[in-house]
Amino acid sequence: MAELLPPEQLLLIAGMALVTYLARVTPLLLLSSRQLNPHLMRWLEMVPPAVLAALLAPEILLRSGDKGEQLLFLSTDNIFLLAALITFIAGWLTKSFFATVAVGMGTVSLLRWLM
Repeated sequence: MAELLPPEQLLLIAGMALVTYLARVTPLLLLSSRQLNPHLMRWLEMVPPAVLAALLAPEILLRSGDKGEQLLFLSTDNIFLLAALITFIAGWLTKSFFATVAVGMGTVSLLRWLM
């Protein structure tokens, strides 16, 4: 039979769920009946691309050195950088999320096969 989680863990999970739920619902409740400033809306539209760039940039541009330090890796051997450049151009031209993802995945696969 499966054992139940200790009460402390259940309480922790419930607390995390509550905080996550409140963080998502509160802005909806407070802002749903208001007309927001167009400048604020434009700024909010830029948050997801900025977060994505902040998450991807270290993975694309850095590699671990011999002593565990992070080194800038700007080289033609960096297949992720090459794939990111090609994917960026594809995204710019197509304006399609799915086409951009397909180009990115295909480019990484092709470059891994070639190199």
